[in-house]
Amino acid sequence: MYLPSLEFPPATVLEYLAGRFPHVGIEIWRARMNEGKVIGGDDVAVTPETPYRPESTVRYFREVEHEEKIPFEEEIIFQNEDMLIADKPHFLPVVPTGPYVNECLLARLRRRTGIDELTPVHRLDRETAGLVLFSVRRETRPLYHRLFADRAITKEYLAVGAGDADIADEFTIANRLVPGEPWFRMRIDGGEANAFTHVEVIGRDGGRGLFRLRPKTGRKHQLRIHLLSIGYPIVNDQLYPDVHPHAPYDFPSPLGLLAKRISFIDPVSGEDLLFESGRVLSI
Repeated sequence: MYLPSLEFPPATVLEYLAGRFPHVGIEIWRARMNEGKVIGGDDVAVTPETPYRPESTVRYFREVEHEEKIPFEEEIIFQNEDMLIADKPHFLPVVPTGPYVNECLLARLRRRTGIDELTPVHRLDRETAGLVLFSVRRETRPLYHRLFADRAITKEYLAVGAGDADIADEFTIANRLVPGEPWFRMRIDGGEANAFTHVEVIGRDGGRGLFRLRPKTGRKHQLRIHLLSIGYPIVNDQLYPDVHPHAPYDFPSPLGLLAKRISFIDPVSGEDLLFESGRVLSI
């Protein structure tokens, strides 16, 4: 966290954090500091008496009083000295978010492997299942980030959508996605397209379709909005077309979206690699 310059700065870092996060409370912050869980930018532990220094930084280890256990397990499907491929279940966030700190894919994998430097190279939504690529070593991490920056990685998703629109068996969606309302949603806007998805219908059953999706870009919520735009919103979606942000987890009814395959040339070994999730979707 960056400590800004303020007209009336607090005397200590403790006072600032207590004011910045009033829902936590000053005594909890004091206890965290006494346990060494708040660290300055110089890697020295912050104490309750540490003066507030504008334009400095502090790091703290976020805690929650109670985390609901996500009752599904991840799977490591590949690991070497440079990367790890994990198969994530539905409902499990990739990194700490909201009320989840220990119940996320990153924390689980760090505990399981003992690799503290393990870092996700890309993200999946909490509700989406499937493959996530992790970097193991800091030295080679930029090479894997470059795969995504250069669009040198091929991703394939499976999705189940519900609708009755008359659509072709194969086509490409191209439009412009921009931030929407509320702030955590996206929407289609006019102007030059910045989101592209190749769509293939691979199954139909009544009012449902099974889709193979190959996104050419990685915009936030791109696949959800693209299927919604053709009249087949993804089943069990809590954000589109209607928002249910505080709905409790419905474990028997996961989002019908799965990151099924990824393929790329390993920037370290030069090998042509393809990985596939063992999870399935059905209509």
